[in-house]
Amino acid sequence: MVEIYGTLGPACASVDTLEAMLREGMTGVRLNLSHVTLPEAAPMVEALQEAGRRCGVSPKLLIDMQGPELRIAALPAPIELREGETVPLDFVPAPIREKIAAGQELLLDDGKLLLRAIDGEHAEVLRGGILASRKSIALPGLALRLPPLTESDRRNLALAKDYGVTGVMQPFVRCREDLDALREALNGHGGEAIRIFAKIENREGVARLSELMPAADEIVIARGDLGNSGPLWELPALQKRIASACRRAEKPFMVVTQMLASMERNPVPTRAEVNDIFNAVLDGAASVMVTGETAVGAWPVETIRYLTRTAREAEGYHN
Repeated sequence: MVEIYGTLGPACASVDTLEAMLREGMTGVRLNLSHVTLPEAAPMVEALQEAGRRCGVSPKLLIDMQGPELRIAALPAPIELREGETVPLDFVPAPIREKIAAGQELLLDDGKLLLRAIDGEHAEVLRGGILASRKSIALPGLALRLPPLTESDRRNLALAKDYGVTGVMQPFVRCREDLDALREALNGHGGEAIRIFAKIENREGVARLSELMPAADEIVIARGDLGNSGPLWELPALQKRIASACRRAEKPFMVVTQMLASMERNPVPTRAEVNDIFNAVLDGAASVMVTGETAVGAWPVETIRYLTRTAREAEGYHN
């Protein structure tokens, strides 16, 4: 049976809401640790556990590491980037800014905003919008070697078993060594039974997929940053290629990102979204996940209802 994952956040932090989501078929949740630590998130984890007790189930808990992901600096307030203007790149961490050359594209906030560097200090805004603190940065074509685990990651991993974590999502996996480092950190704190979810978010991860398989318990087709790694119209083929490779290797895989993005605002999804979920399951996905839809969206329970029912419909489909 396909696993159904939501994401913890302020929109679903209450026991009542989480109970309703579990009763709609949610089997687990993701906790994004890019902005918070496990101790800081303890009230949400406790709410999840209480909701599980009410329903008589044990929901899975996945923690999503910071890893080698690039993010903009903390901002005193969101800033508006207007198309055509030249802006300073002071929101980009200095060690990364030093590597940016003229012409380099910068995709911000999962590609919602697009800039082109004039030099290492300034860029032209090609696609504008509002930029808030700690949003993601993607630099297509620029190879950066960053440690797979941050110090914050290591502190969270040391506590993972105590918090009932069942799986760890490792971002931007580039090579087998990234996953080996994660496994070593988990095993060093009694986390041998905690599963590793390898997030494929760049072309390097796609190219080395066969190398990653033995060290991962599940592959994650993370379409947000994977879609930033090249022209967006190439993303469907990448998703199909990864799914096919996982089926051949009999390796479980998850599909995530914007599965029901319109439901952050609307109580009913688009036809395209339910088709996306259905086809992901037909392609063999072991799990599907929503992120902002339940973390900050207006309709977290309804989101899980559509995600679950569409996945179950696909499971029962016979061509």
